[in-house]
Amino acid sequence: MTRQKKTVITCAITGAIHTPTMSDALPYTADDIAGQAVAAAEAGASVLHLHARNPKDGSVSLDPDHFAAFLPRIKQATDAVINISTGGSLKTSIEDRIAPAMRFSPEMCSLNMGSMNFSFHSLANRYGDDDWKFDWEKEYVEQSDTYIFRNTFRDIKTVENALAPHNIKFEHECYDLGHLYNLKFCMDIGLFKAPVFVQFIFGILGGIGPEVDNLIFMKRTADRLFGDDYRWSVLGAGGSQMPLAATASQMGGNVRVGLEDSLFISRGKLAESNAQQVAKIKRIVEDLGSEVATPDEAREMLALKGGDQVAF
Repeated sequence: MTRQKKTVITCAITGAIHTPTMSDALPYTADDIAGQAVAAAEAGASVLHLHARNPKDGSVSLDPDHFAAFLPRIKQATDAVINISTGGSLKTSIEDRIAPAMRFSPEMCSLNMGSMNFSFHSLANRYGDDDWKFDWEKEYVEQSDTYIFRNTFRDIKTVENALAPHNIKFEHECYDLGHLYNLKFCMDIGLFKAPVFVQFIFGILGGIGPEVDNLIFMKRTADRLFGDDYRWSVLGAGGSQMPLAATASQMGGNVRVGLEDSLFISRGKLAESNAQQVAKIKRIVEDLGSEVATPDEAREMLALKGGDQVAF
């Protein structure tokens, strides 16, 4: 397999799945999100994938003002690429989900490439009724077995059309094999220009499982569909985070870690911070003979517009 010279590390700082009860390290105030993002960049992450939270109770927020409380601080303190989620919430419209990106015009945004069942309800079984820190958490987690994460072809087109004037590069999140074919269809009708950046996602209930065989299958399929017109990365949820990231780096791919994807640093041990996860995968990547990309090298590899062209 062709090996790229550098490995881009993305760190997903807080996400929209885990709740404050699950880990004291999960950031949800602007101070904590900014502080952990900067520390993750200093540890070796060249891309920071960001969601916002309500600072009062840690619930998921799509309010651009909540993003405004930490985006400029991160930009001032680090040269890392900022990637804003357009997933954001499983229960809101696509127009609400893209509002932060519309306002802040980041270098990158995530874009999910298909609708799916997206559930984490089994996590609720780990906590008693009196264990939850905030009232909203228990129902949010338990009810996730009723959620359909909507990303129709019209939704995808809406995102692309709305954000096209901002020259944003998408992180195309593919939770299953069919999502790769959805992306190929969208490219064929002119929605996205090469090189596209594909995030293979494994281990979410409702998507493809976190086996190495599935990674190889997804990679071979993407090679057939996109040839040299794509760059790729791997996100393993939960316990598959580090093993799949290590495997991807050896296959010539990029990697994503962070408390959005896993709350742990090793089996049964909660991570102390996002930076701790970044430092671990950086050490693994380098020990296995690869080099970690700087933010500017990541910008060149992913054909980004540059940090001087964002609106924050």
